[in-house]
Order: sequence, then C-alpha cells, then structure tokens
Amino acid sequence: MHHPHVESPDIARQVDKLLAEHRTGLLSMQAAISLLRERTGTDRSDADLAGLITKKAAHLGVAVVTDGH
Repeated sequence: MHHPHVESPDIARQVDKLLAEHRTGLLSMQAAISLLRERTGTDRSDADLAGLITKKAAHLGVAVVTDGH
C-alpha cells in the first residue's frame, strides 16, 4: 500500500529518465519538478528537487531553464 507521505525510492532514477527524455531540447525547471511530482508522488521541496535536477543536468550536459522565481 502506498502512503502519500512515503518517499518513492527512485527519485534520482526518475530525474535521470526525465533528463534523458529532454536531452535534445530545453527543459523548464518548473515543468521538470511538476513531472517528477506526477511520476513519484514526492513531498520533497521544490528547492530540493531543483538542486537534484540541476546537479544531474550539469553532469549529463542537459540544459535546464530556470523560471525566474
């Protein structure tokens, strides 16, 4: 049974998958965070997810556009 407060163990894997899907184009940070929430049900903060996405995107060479807020 899935509880809403229980963290999905594969958030990092989902970030990798998301970035791989958008490797050839620009990805909005807010869109990436929204997609991660849909896919994983995570309760992690936007700032925490943005940090993870930014770190992995830099490592993979994927451009992520910050939304200015």
